[in-house]
Amino acid sequence: MLVTREEIGHSVDVPRLRHLTLANPPFGVCVSDTGDPPTTTASPSSPDADQQALADPAAVQSSEEPLAGRSLPRIMAIANQKGGVGKTTTTVNLGASLAELGLRTLLIDLDPQGNASTGLGIENRGLELSMYHVLMHEEPLDNVVEPTDVKNLFVAPASLDLAGAEIELVPAFSREQRLKRAIDAVIEDYDYVLIDCPPSLGLLTVNGLAAASEVLVPIQCEYYALEGLGQLLRNVDLVKRNLNPTLDLSTILCVMFDARTKLAGQVVGEVREHFGDKVLRSIIPRSVRLSEAPSFGQPINTFDPRSRGAIAYRDAAKEVHASVTS
Repeated sequence: MLVTREEIGHSVDVPRLRHLTLANPPFGVCVSDTGDPPTTTASPSSPDADQQALADPAAVQSSEEPLAGRSLPRIMAIANQKGGVGKTTTTVNLGASLAELGLRTLLIDLDPQGNASTGLGIENRGLELSMYHVLMHEEPLDNVVEPTDVKNLFVAPASLDLAGAEIELVPAFSREQRLKRAIDAVIEDYDYVLIDCPPSLGLLTVNGLAAASEVLVPIQCEYYALEGLGQLLRNVDLVKRNLNPTLDLSTILCVMFDARTKLAGQVVGEVREHFGDKVLRSIIPRSVRLSEAPSFGQPINTFDPRSRGAIAYRDAAKEVHASVTS
């Protein structure tokens, strides 16, 4: 479901929003009015400098760089430190849409809440094996993966035990690379691996970023959408420089779009201005059916395949896969 500039109100001017965009230092990246590539704006003397900017200006790629030249298999971490922005909804429904295209897709649930697992009909209470055992006891990922009702879609579920893994991982040897090693052992069996990261920047998220080759960031089309994004970009850069040199912020997806508000259109316009081709053309609308689907343990494309949300996620999946070179 593609939304035109007219539909999103691209020309609408909301002056207050610009205070909360990446055009200003609080979010770490500054883009000139001439459209030059992003640069960082942190001051060494500022007490909040480490929360305001990336460690290296070169870490943010030019917004003019197109999404192209990807190859399968792809490992994508769906991350945003802000909660309630549609990370799990995007992981589940994008994964189901990729599977619908005939691509073998594995969802890894790294969130202790386990919503990606329950959203696909996997009861995460009383599981004998979960992602906790993969991270803490080096259980082979193959022993944890469960099939779903969607053909080509598989999930490695989370359990409540995963909440304690943040603390238990602290003294562990090679703690940041445990998920990467587990995925490396099974990667040839899948076309896509989507990692649902928790809404924090702890060791679980670091494991997800260290294991991934790409980061997909869902951005809510609301007033505080960009708050904390600078810190997320900084952490992506830190992981890239210290743990995973191939990590790349490849994709941004605008979600929870409400066409009735001019503000939503302005947020989309600002995100497109700063990140260019990294932002998918597809926009996920705010939808009651998307909210209802998890309670039935189904992704939207099986719960209501003709809904606006299902169509939008299918379009997003096609865009994501379109960047793959044969």
